[in-house]
Amino acid sequence: MNDRVLIEGLEVRTVIGIYDWEREIRQTVRLDLEMAWDISKAAQSDDIADTLDYKAVSKRLITFVESSSFGLIESLAEHCADILLHEFKVPWLKLKMSKPGAVRGSENVAVLIERGRLD
Repeated sequence: MNDRVLIEGLEVRTVIGIYDWEREIRQTVRLDLEMAWDISKAAQSDDIADTLDYKAVSKRLITFVESSSFGLIESLAEHCADILLHEFKVPWLKLKMSKPGAVRGSENVAVLIERGRLD
C-alpha cells in the first residue's frame, strides 16, 4: 500500500522526563505521523467514514499524551504507536516523537520509529 495519511507538527504539553524538575512541569512534545491507509474508497465516496479520520486520531493522541507521565520519549512514542495500530487499525506507521529544547544548544531531540501490525 502506497497511500499515506500524514499529521505533522502535532504539539502537546505533558509531563515527560527523568529529572525531578521535569516531573513537576509540563513540556511540549511534537508528533509527526505517517500512516499507511488505502484512501481509494474515500476518494470515490467523498465520505469521512471511508478514510482514516485524522481529527479523531489527533484528538485521541492529544488526550493520551496530555494525561501521560513518561520518563522517556521512547516509551511515549511506543504507546502512541500501539494506539494507532490497535484502536485505529493502521497497518503501518512511522512516528517521530520530538522534545524541543531538551538538550542545550540543540533545537530538538527526537526518536523515529516504524511499526506495523505484524511487528
